[in-house]
Amino acid sequence: MKNVEMSLDGNILTIKVDVTKEFGPSSSGKTIIIASTEGNVGVPDREEVKIGLNVYKKK
Repeated sequence: MKNVEMSLDGNILTIKVDVTKEFGPSSSGKTIIIASTEGNVGVPDREEVKIGLNVYKKK
């Protein structure tokens, strides 16, 4: 994962992303990647629950 922190408090999933960070252009080159789970990943302590997250901005 890039720039993604997840925590589970009871049944509430909290996702933290620092929107000031950048990881370069996407594969298409149309956007700048800010954060990504880089595919679907399990939620902490609830691996049967999956999340796929991409945070980006236009070039």
